[in-house]
Amino acid sequence: PLIKEKNLHYSYLLEIKHLHFICDKSNLREIVLNILSNAIKYTPEGGNVELLIQEISFENNKVKYHFIIIDNGIGMKEDFLPHIFEEFAREKTSTESKVPGVGLGLPIVKSLIDMMNGTIQVESKLNKGTKFTVELSFLTSLQVENVNERNTSTLDFSGKHILLVEDNELNAEIGIELLNTFKVIIDLAKNGEECIKILEKMPEGYYDLILMDIQMPIMDGYEATKIIRSFNNKNAQIPIIAMTANAFEEDRKHALQLGMNEHLAKPVDIEKLKDVLTKYFNHEKREK
Repeated sequence: PLIKEKNLHYSYLLEIKHLHFICDKSNLREIVLNILSNAIKYTPEGGNVELLIQEISFENNKVKYHFIIIDNGIGMKEDFLPHIFEEFAREKTSTESKVPGVGLGLPIVKSLIDMMNGTIQVESKLNKGTKFTVELSFLTSLQVENVNERNTSTLDFSGKHILLVEDNELNAEIGIELLNTFKVIIDLAKNGEECIKILEKMPEGYYDLILMDIQMPIMDGYEATKIIRSFNNKNAQIPIIAMTANAFEEDRKHALQLGMNEHLAKPVDIEKLKDVLTKYFNHEKREK
C-alpha cells in the first residue's frame, strides 16, 4: 500500500537455481521486509525500489544467496554509515523532521543476520540512494532437487496407500515430494494420535505402509507404534518404517524392539527409501 501511495516504481528479480532450502522463514522475512520498508520510507514519491535475490554459490549441500535492496532515495553521508545499526540512530539532515529514524528495525536485522552467520553491507550516497547487501547461507534439500536425476520414476507402485506421520511442515513436504515419484497414494498425519485416529477411521487394511517420525508432539512415534501393534485387526500387521534424525544403533534397535520394521535416518536417502518400498511392496505381491 505504501508503494502505491508514494507512486514508487518497485521491481524484483530472482536469479536462483536451488528453490528448496532450510531456514527460519519468519526471521528471513523480517530481515528482508525491514530493509525493504526502510527503502520505501526514505525514497521520495516517484522513486525506485528494487529487490534482487541472487544465488552466489552451491557446495556440499549448502547454498549461498545475496538479498539486495536498492533505492534512489535520500541516502546517507559516508560518516554516518558505521552508526546505522545503532538503536534509534538518525542522521542530522534537513529531512529529520519529516522522516522517522531507523528505530529498532536495523539493529534487530543486524542481530538476526549475525545469529544466522551471515553478513550485511551498506553502500549509500547522500541524495543518491542506498544499497543493502545481505549474504546468507542455508542447507538445501538434495532429495527434492535431485529426485528426477536418479531415475526413480521407473518404479511404479500405483494403488499403494502410504500414511506419512510427520509433524514438521518442511519434512512432510519433502517426504510427499519423494513419495510422489513412486506414484503412491499418500495421506498425512501430524502426530501419533492423529495417525491412530486415521487408522481407526479408514477401512481395515487400507494402508500398505506407514512412514513414522519418532519425535512428535502429543504422541510420539514409539507410542503410536505400540498402539498399532496392539490392534486386533489387519492394521496391526502394517509395516511401520521409522524416520528419525537419531541414526545411532541403539535408536535403530529400540525402534525394532517396539515393532517397527525398518529404520531410516533423516534426511531420508531416496535410494534407501526406494529399497524399502520395493522390499515390502514386492514381498506383499509374492505372498498373494
